[in-house]
Amino acid sequence: MFGLSPLRRGGIAALSLSVAASIASPAFAAMGNTASSYGLFPGDVASAQALSMFNPQASALYYNPSYLIKDPRGELTIGFLHAEQELDGRSLGGAAPATRDGNLLDDSRSQQQLIALKTDLSSITKFEHPIYFAIIAGVEKYGKEMLSFNSTTSMGGQYMEYGRQPLFLNIGGGTELLHGIAVGASAHVSLRSDAKLVASSNLAGETQYETLEVNAKPVIRPVLGVTLDWGKLICGKGDCITDGLETAFAFRGHTEARTSVDSRITIPGTVPSPGIALLIDTVDSYQPDIYSAGLQYRFNDRLRAGVTVERQNWSDLMEVLEDDTVKDQADIRFKDITVPRVGVEWSALKNVSLTAGVAFRESPMESDRSLDVNYLDADKTIYGVGGSWTIEQPPILAYPMRVDFGYQFHDIDERKFDLTSDRAPVNPYETIETGGEVHVFSGSVTLKF
Repeated sequence: MFGLSPLRRGGIAALSLSVAASIASPAFAAMGNTASSYGLFPGDVASAQALSMFNPQASALYYNPSYLIKDPRGELTIGFLHAEQELDGRSLGGAAPATRDGNLLDDSRSQQQLIALKTDLSSITKFEHPIYFAIIAGVEKYGKEMLSFNSTTSMGGQYMEYGRQPLFLNIGGGTELLHGIAVGASAHVSLRSDAKLVASSNLAGETQYETLEVNAKPVIRPVLGVTLDWGKLICGKGDCITDGLETAFAFRGHTEARTSVDSRITIPGTVPSPGIALLIDTVDSYQPDIYSAGLQYRFNDRLRAGVTVERQNWSDLMEVLEDDTVKDQADIRFKDITVPRVGVEWSALKNVSLTAGVAFRESPMESDRSLDVNYLDADKTIYGVGGSWTIEQPPILAYPMRVDFGYQFHDIDERKFDLTSDRAPVNPYETIETGGEVHVFSGSVTLKF
């Protein structure tokens, strides 16, 4: 908790202007997050997340923590992700078309920096059974932005999924429960922030007797995973037809960044106590409950392929938005969706492997209009390619080093929306056709130990 008194003169006016701007300006809030929209590390980006449930790197912590056991070596990974959106909205006319600077709606960027650590904790316990621990932390703008928050209405329309996620934090581990059966669990951490402002002001905005309190507390959601290695389960240590066949199941609990503001202003002689109340409770970076099932088959030491199917329960967002004071008037209908993903990895050379993947994501938005908020979304096809290079004897280091790169392309289908606003004389005041594309670049360096 932080207390501050007094504020500078005009502080209330500045706060009011900033709150008004966040509600009325054409900024771009989003209900997506980096890990689900793009992928955490290059291997996830390159496979369009099709092989993420079978990735032995620390990113398994978010997609399937039970797969941490597949590589017994510890590792430290430093990565980055850069995404560029080119999201369009072409006006088809209307009663009062909004003024546009061309067709471009959003060309903002997401720039995430990630650091992850994975290690075997059995060396510090009295148990010989391996217990793998991992932690992942991510910060936006390459480490310069941690707590940015944006929830807004928009006259010109705003894309629902694409946006920044300033803080990403995941911690947990995995172990082999039985021969051929691995389990894992992790906690995904998001923040719930509460701000309270009490002040006395004159009509010119000059304040006194101010108190500002800000609290932020973590909200923890579970990630659970289990992996079945059918070669071990059926054949034990012998060779048989099921060698190389694995299935995995995972559950990721819904997450949301939520902020509440309670402001009360009194004006002596004009507005007596308890004063003017400004109450805001709103969410950003929402992700629903996600159930995942995956199957991987290793044809040999050089080739593996995988299929993952996700069930995303977006219909729950309707209830969340009913309590959102910024977006509660939107009356948006969402549906649960199924996302199929297919990926392949090929070891082209001894220390060089190539990865490719494709996925299709249906839009969870059933509504073509949402009052004031004007969310936009559409079906999209996601393509990914990438590769990795393992340096067995790097200079200075005593253990191997791995360098990864991934690229992802989102091809967003065209879709028509009616833009509406209670400030417009006629609704809908404009019809637009949306589309666009997203380019994602990801790289990482992993030190093995």
